[in-house]
Amino acid sequence: MATIPERIKAFNHTRLPDYTALKYQLMAENAFRFFRGTCHLFYEDLHSTDGLPASPVGWVCGDLHLENYGTYKGDNRLVYFDLNDFDEAVLAPAAWDVVRMVTSIYIGGQSVGIRDKETEQVAELFLRVYSNTLAKGKSRYLETETANGIVRTFMERICERKQKDLIRQRTEEGKSGRLRLRIDHIRFFPIDKELRKTLKAHVTQWLQCHPLTKEYTVIDACFRVAGTGSLGCRRYVFLLRNIEEPKRHLLIDMKEALPSSLEPWVDVIQPQWSSEAQRVVAVQDRMQNISPALLSTTHFQGRSYVLKEMQPTADKIDFLAVRDRYKDIACVVEDMAFLTASAQLRSAGRQGAAVADDLILFGQDTHWQDSLLAYARKYAAQVSKDYQEFFTAYKSGYFS
Repeated sequence: MATIPERIKAFNHTRLPDYTALKYQLMAENAFRFFRGTCHLFYEDLHSTDGLPASPVGWVCGDLHLENYGTYKGDNRLVYFDLNDFDEAVLAPAAWDVVRMVTSIYIGGQSVGIRDKETEQVAELFLRVYSNTLAKGKSRYLETETANGIVRTFMERICERKQKDLIRQRTEEGKSGRLRLRIDHIRFFPIDKELRKTLKAHVTQWLQCHPLTKEYTVIDACFRVAGTGSLGCRRYVFLLRNIEEPKRHLLIDMKEALPSSLEPWVDVIQPQWSSEAQRVVAVQDRMQNISPALLSTTHFQGRSYVLKEMQPTADKIDFLAVRDRYKDIACVVEDMAFLTASAQLRSAGRQGAAVADDLILFGQDTHWQDSLLAYARKYAAQVSKDYQEFFTAYKSGYFS
């Protein structure tokens, strides 16, 4: 069998080299960042084991972990906290999302120094709330008025943020006095002049097909870096100016959609999508209660992309800051658990997914929880070993 470094390099070999090098650099930070960047390893290993209990087939986001929940403004301009990454989304056993999430609790807890006993309690809490929500058969969602604890604080903060604040942070005045994107070589990177011109023309055409953006024109574009797992794929950001109100601006994110890393390992027939971007957007639309603003798809130079409005930075839960506050951690994980179950219930019966009654029965039968916990606990230990093997190879220059 290939080594961990060999498997990682083989998976990423088609991606943009410079940004893939940045991905490896981030993965070397700790075991949790490594886990975020190696979704493909998780499901390849899961496929080769019989230790996971059977579960109904449903829509899964695929890369569920502690940092793939966040706050954002929906297309109705209200603020939500929900699952927010669907790049890997496929039709698969419902337990696959759950076991990856629980594994991330063990790895994340260890990475930030949460006590083992409390990490175990949090993992059990997630399964208990997830199962109870399924058993009730009714999907729920979070709004600012119904949220509690840290999540409510985050949602209130994003309500206070203004688009103009984001524009101010990400732009600067050019020599002509007009705004342009600020190239900081951290989030935003320059692109070739000819590519920028072609991209601007493409998005200008896309804008004309959407009633909410017809009054905008594209004035700048650059390469964008965000996340961990998707680093190395093509991703751009566009600065838009309102034609009638020149002081109003928008940022649009355009991210390449690659095949799901789960698909080679799931033994479930998938729908025939017109593109990978259509898969991402369709599953996101059915699993989330409300989708982000301007969520859409496009094709550019033979590749499919997901577009959406870039918003003031969505909050991620800082578990390092709350590692000694068990009640706060438990409150957040409870929300994550019922949101996961709600997303599966909301998308039940769609294009081959099991109906809600099957998910309800799965939630009522708790006998599978112990074996799932045992697998997640064991695999978290495996991730620590895999990370050390990767880190040694990285330091030796294998990924240079």
